[in-house]
Order: sequence, then structure tokens, then C-alpha cells
Amino acid sequence: MKAVILDADTMGSDINWEPIANAVTTLNIYDRTSPAELLDRVKDIDLVITNKVVISAAVMANLKGIFVLATGTNNIDLVEARQRNIPVFNVANYGTQSVAQHTLMLILALAARLSLYQRDIAKGAWNLSKNFCLMTHATSELFGKKLVIVGQGTLGKAVAKLAEAFGVSVVFTARPGTAESRRPSFNEAIKTADIISFHCPLTDDTHHLLNKENIHLLKRDCLVVNCSRGGVIDEIIVLNALVQKNIAGLAVDVLPVEPPSNGHPLLDALDVSCVPLNLIVTPHNAWISPEARQTIVNLTAANIHDLVNSHS
Repeated sequence: MKAVILDADTMGSDINWEPIANAVTTLNIYDRTSPAELLDRVKDIDLVITNKVVISAAVMANLKGIFVLATGTNNIDLVEARQRNIPVFNVANYGTQSVAQHTLMLILALAARLSLYQRDIAKGAWNLSKNFCLMTHATSELFGKKLVIVGQGTLGKAVAKLAEAFGVSVVFTARPGTAESRRPSFNEAIKTADIISFHCPLTDDTHHLLNKENIHLLKRDCLVVNCSRGGVIDEIIVLNALVQKNIAGLAVDVLPVEPPSNGHPLLDALDVSCVPLNLIVTPHNAWISPEARQTIVNLTAANIHDLVNSHS
């Protein structure tokens, strides 16, 4: 079968595409594909491989399979694909260790007030200190603290395992939108949380899960981390809570619009001219370890083999 990769650049330049090339007869690889280029590039192609390029009904005429180099399939017209009997494959659990590590890094950095101390040092505060150390910002010891995790999937469990190694007790909340009673509800769990970490998909039930209606339930020394999807928390409300010292720290790896070409208040708040905050923003790169990205390719190749074998 003939295949095309539409946006290889989104996976980085150090990826080995051979597993996919070995699974097909012909493989065309493009760094990026604009909407104007799309129709021509899928012409006479059996299998489309995409990360973020939108695959609409207009380009599905001759396809035998669609492969997404990610977990989310929101860039695929799934209704049209089903009507045309075109299988859509995605990959899951490829970056568990990478994202879990990144999450713990953010939790540890917030607990240590790392961004605040880095700013102090950059301004020369340590050089001018009367003592051998700086104690400008009170840090948090994780041992004995409670971590509330939203999402008890593979990733949430991996974060829990790492956190428990630091002596943190972990509570999983009930899945938003369900009447489950085995686990506490989100609003109930966050009342006693020292740390909240989000590892759930963005759905109607999880959109703005942390919002103006429940932000007051958090303890003033609570740390909030979001490595799931932008919009799971109401970023503006949570930022305001941080500014007003109603929470102790905020770290996000995701924003509602990516890249944030029109800016975002969280990015504005990082400006050195602003009041220093225990705030960390990373550019949606929790998943980008070389191991995780290569796993995406390997899993996609396995999906292609499955489809090819089903046609043989």
C-alpha cells in the first residue's frame, strides 16, 4: 500500500521512520502540509498518516486507512470515515513515563518555589545576602502531603507511583460526568488536596473542571498542575487565585489554543516586569522524550501491519 506522512516535522527531526516505511510499499514524507497542498498529496494514496493535519470528508475518497500520530482524533471527520468504512487508528500510552516524569518535575519545582528563587538569583539577591542561603520563599516538603489526581488511567497511575515514592498519599477522584460512588467527587476531593494534578481528556464534563464555582474550595497552600489539555481548568480563574494568594502554585504544560499565537494571560504573567509568581508554563512538551516519540512511530507501524494483514 502507498502511504503519506503529512506533518513529519511535528514529531521532530530525530525520528526513525523505517518501521513505517517497512510496513508499506511506498512512503512519501512531508514536513508540513497546508490545506492547499492536501488534496494533491493524498491523491492515489491508500494510507494517510497525520498528527495535526485535518482530514475531512473532501480527502477521503480513495483512502483505505487513516493513522493519527497521537491519541486524540479530533482532527479527523470520524463520522465520514465510519460511513466510508475507513478505519481510523490512533496511539495511546506511548508517553506515559515521559509525561509522568514531567508532571513530577513540575510538582517538585512548585514545591521548591524554583521559578521564584531563579528570579531572585538572576537579580543578584544571593550575592547581596547577609546569610549563606536565601529563605525568601517558604518551600513545601512533599512527604505526608495529599495529591488528588483527576484521571485514573495508565498515566494517572504512573504519576501516583512516582509521587508515592516521595511519601505522598494519593487520592483519585471519580470520573467527571458519572455517578460513581467508589471514589470521592472532584469537589469533595479538592477540599483537602495539597496538590491537584489533571490527567483526563477534555470533554464537556471536564471542561473548566476547576472554575470560579469551586476554586474557593482549595487550600491556600495547594499546588495545581495541568498536563492534560488546555481548558480542563479555567486558566484565568486559577491564575487570579494565584495572584491573590488563594493557592500556592500553578504549573501547566497545555493551553486552550496551541501554539498561543495571540498570547495568553499565563504567558503575560511570566514577564519579569510582573509581580513574581510561583508559576510555570511549559510548551506542551511533557510527551517529547525521544523514547516516547519513537514509540508513537513503532505503534503506528504495528497498526499499519494489522490493517495490511487484514486486507491480505
